[in-house]
Amino acid sequence: MAEELVLDTAIRDWVLVPLSVVMVLIGVLRYFVAKLMRSPSASPSPDPKLVKEGQVVIRARNLRTGAQFIPAKAFKSRKVYYTNEENGLLHVPKEEAQKAQAAMFSDPNMAMDMMKKNLSMIVPQTLTFAWVNFFFSGFVAAKIPFPLTQRFRGMLQNGIDLSTVDVSYVSSRSWYFLNLFGLRGLFSLILGEENATDDAQKMMQMGGGFGANPTMSLSAEKDSLDIIQHDWVLPKMEHHAEEVLRKLLKK
Repeated sequence: MAEELVLDTAIRDWVLVPLSVVMVLIGVLRYFVAKLMRSPSASPSPDPKLVKEGQVVIRARNLRTGAQFIPAKAFKSRKVYYTNEENGLLHVPKEEAQKAQAAMFSDPNMAMDMMKKNLSMIVPQTLTFAWVNFFFSGFVAAKIPFPLTQRFRGMLQNGIDLSTVDVSYVSSRSWYFLNLFGLRGLFSLILGEENATDDAQKMMQMGGGFGANPTMSLSAEKDSLDIIQHDWVLPKMEHHAEEVLRKLLKK
């Protein structure tokens, strides 16, 4: 049976509240530091070519997801319009793809901006985690006011090796991670929706190196559109409606 703990109010005053306040202050400070480190030569307006390619990808994706609602002839003509090897909107010549990738890796400003973003993300979080691990390791900081299953134990009780403690108790280290990935809403109120720092999204973007290659998105969408099997659902609608009505009448 899980043990019930009585948390000292000093843990709230000296562990829970300081951790939350420090995480908010570090997030705001990191945003302004990253803003100062941003390259002044970077143009705020997006590249029209990239915007056009992004719109093409969205339109092709809409065609792929809604292919079953248009006739086969209409789908085939639209598919050729996007995937034609000569002048299709999604077709990217190999020479152009290689040039775009080479230009992306040869741009020193892009490499410097990416390095600054990674530093503004890695350094504060490394120092904060070391601070939390040194001063607050082993504390049971809070309790969630609703029951949870055993699957949440590893997420909520990081740093506490006690299987008899109820799962709803949160360790100080887990509270740090919950603040790290769950403060986007608060940052949206403080910094604005467009300026909110999302650590989870940044960590996923860090694996992308110098950013996503737009030609790869076109090629990936072209491959997805090529392999799709068209199945028009309109001729089957009457049969499907009949089956639904029969099931309703049986009930």
